Amino acid sequence: MTLIRPAREADLSAVAAIYNVEVEQGVGTFDTEPKAPGHFAPRLDAADPRDVFLVAEDAGTVVGFAYSGPFRPRPAYAATRETSVYLASAARGRGLGRALYTELLGRLDAAGVHTTMAVIALPNDASEALHAALGFERVGVLREVGHKHGRWVDTAWWQRLS
Repeated sequence: MTLIRPAREADLSAVAAIYNVEVEQGVGTFDTEPKAPGHFAPRLDAADPRDVFLVAEDAGTVVGFAYSGPFRPRPAYAATRETSVYLASAARGRGLGRALYTELLGRLDAAGVHTTMAVIALPNDASEALHAALGFERVGVLREVGHKHGRWVDTAWWQRLS
């Protein structure tokens, strides 16, 4: 049984390990240098209820995480949040991304978030299907905005209105 719960300090090593696989091997993040667990610590102390940090725990092991954060720093964007979800390779295809995102979006709705944004590096059929299934709409593609692993990467912007 998988438990979706708020992240805590003890989870940060597992979170960093999951994230760093994407840093080193994928394009799920455009970071190019691995992150230490402390990189994620500020997300634990977010005072704003619209900034949520959740983990999926399976048999005592963190196998995924999702979070929300400000879309842009200007005040008029306050009711808009950007979201991300990451899963360990072995946890993919089991519905954990959907479970994490469902909980995350429920919390964002309860906190008064009006618009939720997500950026997906292309191609990523699984992530696009997840976002579509949860009420997001593809609103645009930015061509060749990232360069990673020797290739140019497009990103798709997805938006969900509450």
